[in-house]
Amino acid sequence: MKDMDDQPPRTLPIQSATFTNPINAEIRRAAATGIYDIRGGGAKRKVPHFDDLLFLGASVSRYPLEGYRERCDTSVTLGTRFAKKPIELDIPITIAGMSFGALSGPAKEALGRGASAAGTSTTTGDGGMTPEERGHSSKLVYQYLPSRYGMNPNDLRKADAIEIVVGQGAKPGGGGMLLGQKISDRVAEMRTLPKGIDQRSACRHPDWTGPDDLEIKILELREITGWQVPIYVKVGATRPYYDTALAVKAGADVVVMDGMQGGTAATQDVFIEHVGLPTLSCIRPAVQALQDLGVHREVQLVISGGIRTGADAAKALALGADAVAIGTAALVALGDNDPKWEAEYQKLGTTTGAYDDWHEVKTRRA
Repeated sequence: MKDMDDQPPRTLPIQSATFTNPINAEIRRAAATGIYDIRGGGAKRKVPHFDDLLFLGASVSRYPLEGYRERCDTSVTLGTRFAKKPIELDIPITIAGMSFGALSGPAKEALGRGASAAGTSTTTGDGGMTPEERGHSSKLVYQYLPSRYGMNPNDLRKADAIEIVVGQGAKPGGGGMLLGQKISDRVAEMRTLPKGIDQRSACRHPDWTGPDDLEIKILELREITGWQVPIYVKVGATRPYYDTALAVKAGADVVVMDGMQGGTAATQDVFIEHVGLPTLSCIRPAVQALQDLGVHREVQLVISGGIRTGADAAKALALGADAVAIGTAALVALGDNDPKWEAEYQKLGTTTGAYDDWHEVKTRRA
């Protein structure tokens, strides 16, 4: 019998680094359905993130501060440039805009209650202001989006700040997708839309096309609100230096910069993964623009997109931001993607921890 040691070593097949199993699965799925995958959440590809940065602790060359002796203040004020009533927060962590249509009344109430208890603000998202959120948020930012769904001057005047959304990190330069199964009776009434019919939100505001027009729009909103509340401008991270500079020129009190790890309710997966800049790479150019214009700290910078922990927040602040905004992390805290719901997620054709990869399955079943 031939000794086994004399057998030639077996070489395992090597899979393509380009045509990976996930890529091949997506090609097959697209060929079968004729559409690109539409999902929620943010980018899943690995890009430079806050875990790639480390703090340098103090020792001898820099003497450590004693936490019980030196004052450490986490408060921050947003909107000090022009607003008569800036927003004063106890912590530099805010709740990002997430629409009622993407969440629910109880979820918006829970976010409002949690933000108020923590001494910070929450944000309406697309689709208008709900009584649940306004009633339970001590500080509420009203988002003014290209879709204008649910927008009205009365709600604008009820807000503690207004955020003009030029774009968001998951889909900068692209409009939103509002799938028909999300348009319930209440959502249809709030947004003046037919129930159960897919809608496509505009990719840009209908009444202005550039930074000069944005300045006019900001002045219009200030007149509506009596110059009382701060005006934010939110942009998806693509050209952070120039977009920040133009927002400042247009008269913004606060610039919100949203990186590609920022979430969305629904858009094409290929858009989420291949458009925009990682959050980490957009902070310093935005800060540099504020410094070059001499308004750093006078115009506040809020960073969002994949902020998960206190370490992420601290690193963003150390890079020059004034505050951060969290969205997906807040939903996880509410129980989103909890493994205890695995059976329910599998009924939708997905699994916990996979964000919202269920739109297409649910649409086909409907």
